[in-house]
Amino acid sequence: MEDEYEKFIRRMNPPRVVIDNESCKNATIIQVDSANKHGILLEVVQVLTDLNFIVTKAYISSDGGWFMDVFNVTDQEGNKITDEVVLGYIRKALGSETSFTSSMRSVGLTSSKDHTVIELIGSDRPGLLSELCAVLTHLKCNVLNGEVWTHNTRAASVMQVTDEESGLAIMDPEKLSIIKKMLCNVLKGSNKSKEAKTVVSHGVTHTERRLHQMMFADRDYERPDDGSNENQRPDVNVVNWYDKDYSVVTIRSKDRQKLLFDTICTLTDMDYVVFHGNVDAEGPEAYQEYCIRHIDGFPVNSDAERQRVIQCLEAAIERRVSEGLKLELCTTDRVGLLSDVTRIFRENSLTVTRAEVATRAGKAMNTFYVRDASGYPVDPKIIDSIRKDIGQTILKVKGNPQDSSLSSQESPNRFLFGGLFKSKSFCNFGIVRSCS
Repeated sequence: MEDEYEKFIRRMNPPRVVIDNESCKNATIIQVDSANKHGILLEVVQVLTDLNFIVTKAYISSDGGWFMDVFNVTDQEGNKITDEVVLGYIRKALGSETSFTSSMRSVGLTSSKDHTVIELIGSDRPGLLSELCAVLTHLKCNVLNGEVWTHNTRAASVMQVTDEESGLAIMDPEKLSIIKKMLCNVLKGSNKSKEAKTVVSHGVTHTERRLHQMMFADRDYERPDDGSNENQRPDVNVVNWYDKDYSVVTIRSKDRQKLLFDTICTLTDMDYVVFHGNVDAEGPEAYQEYCIRHIDGFPVNSDAERQRVIQCLEAAIERRVSEGLKLELCTTDRVGLLSDVTRIFRENSLTVTRAEVATRAGKAMNTFYVRDASGYPVDPKIIDSIRKDIGQTILKVKGNPQDSSLSSQESPNRFLFGGLFKSKSFCNFGIVRSCS
């Protein structure tokens, strides 16, 4: 139980949020000061990430009983945050006395009575998502939101589903049991040596944080020590700063959105505390430096622990990948749309490596990253044929088909989902309905 004195200190000194749009020419500066506790840095970063902000720079200091975080942020187009509604929300979300009460808090999550959460983890293989969606459709379950990540031959998913008829959470124990059994059978497939797991609940969770936790628990960071793809991995290093009794973690990798969240999430879930940190992501490469100790107060004290920290941070960076030719679909939403579209891709020998699915006001606005299932560049003639089947104005190509032959530097040692499903908020403040 939390110490009453710590609660009193926080009530007397609630987080102070300062938003500055004048000092920096090309970014909004957000400063948060508060009493310190383990996990508070992640919760601040989580709020900024859930609002789809891009963090270009950050300064972190949390030595002692207080912390101060300073973030330079922009919107998706690289502009300052000037909308007063959004700024007011930031002040409320980061500065309220009731802030930071739950490390699983998320912006826009609906009540658990509105949906059932299904967590899945198992071996990755082509076509797995299509099979999972077919089972859910057969059992008359509608996917509201969901994300699927694959890494190092493993796949994890968190889906929010409802009963197709009632539009609410699935409460029938017998139906829930059938859902778990059938999904687990699909996850197992013919691979009996690898564990598959399905969990059904009605709790509220932060999907991306949960996916990191699931894959970390599944030890997806372990890989053969054969030196394969060594030059493609992020540059992660851990050294001890003996004068200050810290371990210093440095990370260099190709920049992308949510990179800061992924690394801070992993350090937090590994029970490390960030005392000081600097982040610079203004160029194509992101640089992160953290002074850390384990929650027990000690720095990294063995080579085995150092290697584990490096492997886990590499895995955290690699899990979130966008590969292949980008296709954007916009059409009237209907149940089964995602299954139909990915089936067409599969019939044309395309593998979906990632998908972002969102529905708003009855419109489905989906993004797919596709590659040739055999590893060759995507044939433009196949894309033309697919667009004729689906509709030229409905499915649009973004990028050059020849670019699909290039592999991502953040994606070693992984199988590709046939229909990888990733659903996230279309707007800043809510998770929106999406089809299965």
